[in-house]
Amino acid sequence: MSPAAVGDSVVHSRYVPYSHAHYAGDLVDGAYSLGLFGDVATELCIRTDGDEGLFASYTDVQFLAPVRAGDCLQIVATLVRVGTRSREMEFEVRVVARGNTDRGGSAADVLDPPLVATTARGVVVVPARA
Repeated sequence: MSPAAVGDSVVHSRYVPYSHAHYAGDLVDGAYSLGLFGDVATELCIRTDGDEGLFASYTDVQFLAPVRAGDCLQIVATLVRVGTRSREMEFEVRVVARGNTDRGGSAADVLDPPLVATTARGVVVVPARA
């Protein structure tokens, strides 16, 4: 555990299973991204504060591009403000690979550059240090 510092970040990678598709075109609902933000925020709090923390709020959530079943994602949390007990973070979901059914049922392409699908800011609260 290192003390929380602006610029600290955590990156997760995730494959989106087809069982998560909710809409036509294998689209996944926006809540999926918010759940992933909770996961990276939890790890960042553990690394910086030795505690999972509790989400207090999200602000400026932006759904910029679709997330689809079969996507490979990178989820990033970056610490942008450190308070006594609060930690403000910026979040980003990036699609780094996507299925390409034009080339076959299991074909996929790496996206270079990745497609930014979802962004947000959020505040997490951690216990006071003893």
